[in-house]
Amino acid sequence: MLTFNWIALIILIVFVVFLILNRGIAIISQNQVGMVSTLGKYSRKIEPGMHLVLPFITRVDRVDLAQVPLKLNEQSVISKDNAEVIISLSLNYHVTDPYKFTFENADSVQSMIQQSRAHLRGIIGTMELNEVLNGTERINAQLSKELGSITDSYGVNVDRINIDTIQPTPEIQESMNKQINATREREAAIAKAEGEARSIELTTKANNDALIATAEANAQAVKVAADAETYRITKENEILSQSSDQYLAAQSIEAFGKLANSQSNTVVIPTSVTDSLGSIKTLGAVLENKKEK
Repeated sequence: MLTFNWIALIILIVFVVFLILNRGIAIISQNQVGMVSTLGKYSRKIEPGMHLVLPFITRVDRVDLAQVPLKLNEQSVISKDNAEVIISLSLNYHVTDPYKFTFENADSVQSMIQQSRAHLRGIIGTMELNEVLNGTERINAQLSKELGSITDSYGVNVDRINIDTIQPTPEIQESMNKQINATREREAAIAKAEGEARSIELTTKANNDALIATAEANAQAVKVAADAETYRITKENEILSQSSDQYLAAQSIEAFGKLANSQSNTVVIPTSVTDSLGSIKTLGAVLENKKEK
């Protein structure tokens, strides 16, 4: 029968064997590589799978090569015109050089984050607030370009960087709202003034057109009346020019007859008329009739 000491020895041996096997076998998952260091010095890189390594004197650092999403904390940034904005940034990166990522930087990811924040401050600092609020794509492109030449030394590559939100501080937002309201009121006043000016212009034009139309109508009426009068006079002259002396004398006799039948007791006849009428027999009858009355 085994004593307690033998049981303890067996357990110890099993534990040591397990520890040796655990330390001597390295299993690398897909999308990973293993960076093997022996006695603190890099020795080789191992691919996905199971590998035997020397226990206790060998260390295996597993590096994930898959793309990693990373969301940065909100950051306060000052624009060129001294406006403070809060920016939320996110990015995707993957490891391109496992050796640089593991051995040349104490924390490549943290270094990449610091560089992203620093370059973001530099870019925003050269832009006015309106440019910042409306220039998300421009900021993303410029930030990606500048990070591309720096993060290579960290053994990583930024595949995509995106500004999620750009939010002015409450004070800046309030100032912007006042400016927007003032702009709207000014535009409304200008539009109203332009509308009134246009209305006055149209009314004045309509009145002028009405006056011109009335004047033209009056002028046309006067012209028509003058033309009618001219036509009447012309026609009368033509008729008179075609009438005989006997017709004119008869017209004069008729006129003198009406005058003789009037209430007047005296009829004055010009000598030139009596001379022209002396040869007309009916004149005596007219005069005789006057005497009887």
